[in-house]
Amino acid sequence: MRRWLALLVAATTSLVLIALLVPLALLVRTAAEGRAMSAAESEADSVAVTVGSVDTETLRLGTERAAHPVTVFFPDGRVVGASARRSPAVELAARGRSVTAAVPGGREVLVAVQGVPGGTAVVRVHLSDADLTEGVARVWAGLAALGVALAGLGVLVADRLARAVTGPVSALAGVSHRLARGDLAARTVPGGPPEVRAVGLALNHLAERITGLLAEERENAADLSHRLRTPLTGLRLEAESLADPGEAARIEARVDALERAVTSVIVEARRRTRDRAGCDAAAVVSARVAFWSVLAEDQGRRLDLDLAPGPLAVAVPADELAACVDALLGNVFAHTPEGAGLAVRLAAADGGALLTVSDDGPGFGTAAPPERGRSGAGSTGLGLDIARRTAESSGGSLSLGASATGGASVTLLLGGA
Repeated sequence: MRRWLALLVAATTSLVLIALLVPLALLVRTAAEGRAMSAAESEADSVAVTVGSVDTETLRLGTERAAHPVTVFFPDGRVVGASARRSPAVELAARGRSVTAAVPGGREVLVAVQGVPGGTAVVRVHLSDADLTEGVARVWAGLAALGVALAGLGVLVADRLARAVTGPVSALAGVSHRLARGDLAARTVPGGPPEVRAVGLALNHLAERITGLLAEERENAADLSHRLRTPLTGLRLEAESLADPGEAARIEARVDALERAVTSVIVEARRRTRDRAGCDAAAVVSARVAFWSVLAEDQGRRLDLDLAPGPLAVAVPADELAACVDALLGNVFAHTPEGAGLAVRLAAADGGALLTVSDDGPGFGTAAPPERGRSGAGSTGLGLDIARRTAESSGGSLSLGASATGGASVTLLLGGA
């Protein structure tokens, strides 16, 4: 913006200076020509006074002392002074009319002197082009230097004014980027013109409002999650009352996992800023696949596991990655028929990890990820969105495709820690 304002002022100043200096330069040239012509006419008049009253030698000495070449043409054909041809303008002046005529290389001033024996004498003063423009080049150079100085001064002032505007605007942009990255404590110091200060105050007010809304949302999520503890306690008591110890242990394990998930939601909801601690993706994925392998065995599903040797450090907290893997595997068990196989593959990629979960089910039928909260299979539609947000929070991405058997394939690129 500073550069554009400087260019705008430079262009505007240049146009104003051209409109002012060009006529002034032409006026200087005209004034120089007028001054030279006046001096030549004065010389011609001075010589004309002496014609007929002094002898030829005295007249010749007078013409030699003149500042410009002076020639006197007598009616009898005699020529005194500087050598010059008898031009048509001289013939015209010999008829008694003083004239000024343009000649190659300059001008000639002709003064008719009457009362000379034999007719009318003509005094000619020659002005060269250099005489007509004497001093003009220096004045033009001064005007050009003045124009450049004024244009530079205008650009300098415009740059200072632009800095007063762009500085606060750049600060506003920086605060906006910090807010977008999750730094809710970012605030700007309003400055600059009144309009920019108003924008700064509005941005601070917006940040305060966002902080308040998020805090309220976190508390609501924590309260809702906390309410789930009561039914979880009831489920635990019911599990302990089962006669089959193996079945009771199995249900208690599921209740423990659910309670850990609820606790994680409460902790995450009350966390002011997201903890970007990383984890070992190989260890987390291996643990979650081991958990789901029991259900896969019960449903007669083939489970293929291909894990790269760890550790594979990724910029995702362990609990978030575990929730992401659970969401993906849960989708497979929820939306594919029993007996449909699935595969989990984890490989190193671009300093992070590449996690792929595929199945032998009916597939997505589309290459675009479903929108958050929408699902064509009667679910909440949040599973894939959880996976997408987990991948993007680490600087990665999520992509959907088809497996080798025609089922669904979900690939997450997780950024390195």
